[in-house]
Amino acid sequence: MNEQAIVGCILGTAVGDSLGLPYEGMSARRAERVLGAPDRHRFCWGRGMISDDTEHTCMVAQSMLAADGDAAVFQRALAVRLRWWLLGVPAGIGKATLLAILKLWLGVPPRRSGVFSAGNGPAMRVALLGVLLGEDPAVLREWVRRATEITHRDPKAYWGALTVAWAAYESSRGGKAMADFLPTLREWLRDETAREFLDLIEKALQSAARGEPVATFAETIGSRKGISGYICHTVPCVVQVWWRYPTDYKKAVMEMIAAGGDTDTTAAILGGIVGAGVGEEGIPATWRAGMAEWPRTRAWMKALGQNLAAQREGRLVSLCKTPYGYLIPLRNLVFLLLVLGHGVRRGLPPY
Repeated sequence: MNEQAIVGCILGTAVGDSLGLPYEGMSARRAERVLGAPDRHRFCWGRGMISDDTEHTCMVAQSMLAADGDAAVFQRALAVRLRWWLLGVPAGIGKATLLAILKLWLGVPPRRSGVFSAGNGPAMRVALLGVLLGEDPAVLREWVRRATEITHRDPKAYWGALTVAWAAYESSRGGKAMADFLPTLREWLRDETAREFLDLIEKALQSAARGEPVATFAETIGSRKGISGYICHTVPCVVQVWWRYPTDYKKAVMEMIAAGGDTDTTAAILGGIVGAGVGEEGIPATWRAGMAEWPRTRAWMKALGQNLAAQREGRLVSLCKTPYGYLIPLRNLVFLLLVLGHGVRRGLPPY
């Protein structure tokens, strides 16, 4: 397994997340007026911080290390991490994820803890599964399903997550079989009622072939005020941009954020996919260096990826426990205050 693809996926997720975070929830026009172009970190004095998108990706990575190839162990390990993650009082947690984790705390098993929701939560955490497991489609589908059903039970959430995982796998291979991308998805989902979703993916590819900006495409599928967190808006738009910029991380992420809406999640998902193809060095160095994150530092995330690669090769690995985990609530308090500050700034001129 290519270590650079794994590390690139994790760091690509983190950088996209941290760049998109200050723009979250704003229309494209308002974001441009308040913050300017998404060409650098703008969250905290020229620095960036990660949100739940990257945190979930890191928990998936840690759970894979703990599972060592066992899907049931992976699911239980991820459920445990999600429970403890909630106790850190993370800011901006989605309603479906919150309700599902509360069910986990009440003793509901992870295979039944999900709520009926088609949000993009599962899609934000599974790109790494594609990079690591894409060589065996049956295994990939099982692990993506287990990662999804912990929090979301709507089939659309699974279809979207599987699409993201498969895109990340194709990206990690250098796009060698991109022509087979949609036919493969149609084959995998032939027994499910996924026709409408698959038609949206086809429209995304057609839009990309025409060279349309993603904001234009988003309007045609009903996401008119930025790209929403609905899985049938998020994933087709991510695929549309990936298809146009498969090896240009900077252009892809900037256009994704500039489209507005759920920008931290859309940029995180896209960043993970493109990052799997270009590796760490394909992500602008200034963007990588601009993440002021602690205790989940950039160096720790890189080590997480390196240990996953080592595990796949049968070498002794570290489980990469979260450093200084007991201080995460303090980190989250600082993060929340910064988020509230951005909320105040959004209400101020220019209008």
